[in-house]
Amino acid sequence: MNIIVCGVGGQGVILFSDIIAHLALAAGLDVKKSEVHGMAQRGGSVTSHIRYAPRVHSPLIEDGTADIIVAFEQLEALRYIHFLAPSGVLIYDPLRIEPLPVQIGLVEKMPDDLLNKRIAARAPRRYPVEAFATACNLGNPRVQNTVMLGAVARFLEFPVNLYSRVIKALVKPQFIEQNLQAFAAGSQLIPPPET
Repeated sequence: MNIIVCGVGGQGVILFSDIIAHLALAAGLDVKKSEVHGMAQRGGSVTSHIRYAPRVHSPLIEDGTADIIVAFEQLEALRYIHFLAPSGVLIYDPLRIEPLPVQIGLVEKMPDDLLNKRIAARAPRRYPVEAFATACNLGNPRVQNTVMLGAVARFLEFPVNLYSRVIKALVKPQFIEQNLQAFAAGSQLIPPPET
């Protein structure tokens, strides 16, 4: 399984990736993970490559070979969509965080219809997930990542009880219950995959 996770600093990309890696390890699989933090502290791009199988030799995913891309933000979905395999699945939050050059008026904003058209052209199997909005409704925008995890779980083969075990192991105790609620809410945001 090849999974690319992308977002901007502060969205929880690294914790999300750590949870997926720990799920695979707990399932007895070999896991390799690689992260690029970039300017994460300042809202810059953050990516993670996660690969798991009975045996994995490299942590990096080549262009056109990702089974799943998880994007916490719409522009990041478009930025990393070239990694998606033809049969791959894009799961993305339609949240849009404009880059600094757009915010300060140096570059014009890409029109929404063009952005959506480009995503649709590259990802026939795509699922928009309102993870940030759901997290805000739960009272904590920082659980966007575990809302997204609940949605992505529809496409992974790990047992549900394993998710709660790994969340409890990796999340600070005072935030466990909120993250478990976020996971449950996220699992309702995508219909079960077609068989």
